[in-house]
Amino acid sequence: MSEWQKTDWRNKPRIQMPDYTDASALNAVEAQLAKYPPLVFAGEARRLKTHLAAAARGEAFLLQGGDCAESFDQFSADSIRDTFKVMLQMAMVLTHGAKVPVVKVGRMAGQFAKPRSAPTEVVDGLELPSYRGDIINELDFTRAGRIPDPRKMLQAYTQAAATLNLLRAFSTGGYADVHQVHAWTLGFTETEEAERYREIANRISDTLDFMKAAGVTQDTAHTLQSVEFYTSHESLLLEYEEALTRRDSITGNWLAGSGHLIWIGDRTRQPDGAHVEFARGVLNPIGLKCGPSMTSEDLKLLLARLNPRNEQGRLTLIARFGAGKVAEHLPRLIQTVREEGAEVVWVCDPMHGNTIKSSSGYKTRPFDSVLREVREFFAIHAAEGTVPGGVHFEMTGQDVTECTGGVQAVSDEDLSARYHTACDPRLNASQSLELAFLVAEELSRLRNARLDRAAG
Repeated sequence: MSEWQKTDWRNKPRIQMPDYTDASALNAVEAQLAKYPPLVFAGEARRLKTHLAAAARGEAFLLQGGDCAESFDQFSADSIRDTFKVMLQMAMVLTHGAKVPVVKVGRMAGQFAKPRSAPTEVVDGLELPSYRGDIINELDFTRAGRIPDPRKMLQAYTQAAATLNLLRAFSTGGYADVHQVHAWTLGFTETEEAERYREIANRISDTLDFMKAAGVTQDTAHTLQSVEFYTSHESLLLEYEEALTRRDSITGNWLAGSGHLIWIGDRTRQPDGAHVEFARGVLNPIGLKCGPSMTSEDLKLLLARLNPRNEQGRLTLIARFGAGKVAEHLPRLIQTVREEGAEVVWVCDPMHGNTIKSSSGYKTRPFDSVLREVREFFAIHAAEGTVPGGVHFEMTGQDVTECTGGVQAVSDEDLSARYHTACDPRLNASQSLELAFLVAEELSRLRNARLDRAAG
């Protein structure tokens, strides 16, 4: 069998990708991108794989979160900082609940392309190509704006590089100091609506006070001031992915240099399709979205295709069924993985199966539905004796009003106030942190149940 090449996907059926009308412009952009440095490095991807292997064993927990679709217009240092800040707060709360390290992976620095349910949309009788993300075309509903423009890939690369530069500075420059992160979280629990979470926050305070009394301070423990933070995105626009794919100088294997973890969406996971073909050949950890239509037979094929050596940490299965549907679908997929003896990380995406149209006409996601799916996910794993390895949220650090519910009690009527998403609704900062507290309670309950069984 010939060695995998980064161009092999071009010989496979492709869907959810644009048809560029100017071939010479596309070729020029791909050639330019191919000269640029990769955005991430092989050693980082291998280290993330090690962390994910720990999550699969229950020795770590994955928190993956960030934008539905990154925007060129809304790009700013403040927005990056705010999302990073909330993820640090969520990670601290989850660490306290799970009593294991939390692996922090942002949907950032590459989450520019989006699959769509239809290739075109109609507004006031005018039919135009659907918006597919800023890396492909424009959100503005104009004939010129909806034409796929390959030059947008260069802008996406520049924005991703700037985002990664800032994230790396935040991660190691003192901004991630554990005491500062906890101070932010205390601010949230001081509100009357969030009073129920104050006890957990106080217990975290007691832990930090104990560490200080024991002589573990910022000066003596560098890990209190810095974090490891990784990036991820859906590997959808394969021209961009191929152009940033590089040989690892140490192993000779191929690295998708666009992000640490790339995932395959529920719409593009055909075992013989272009997206699976690309992902199978790179050394990065791979995510695979698993919706209600995922059959056991397809999952078997995908397990063999994406992780033929059955490496720990290589493959993350991201379940996205919708509240009330987890018990119908997750057990059969767990059984399939068990029959195959496959090494996987099980992660819950409670966002994509819970999108509804509100009475005010906005697309939204009810907080209670998101939480219900998470709880169902944990309950199934507890019943099956398997490990719930992480959660995957579409969220932002900004004070948007896109998902209803939470302690802020965002209503259908509130959605129009700050509805800024370019695509799907995101949890805001308050809802994200509240969800972390609730997930931490679930993790703590599971941990205590395991300890009770071991003692009995």
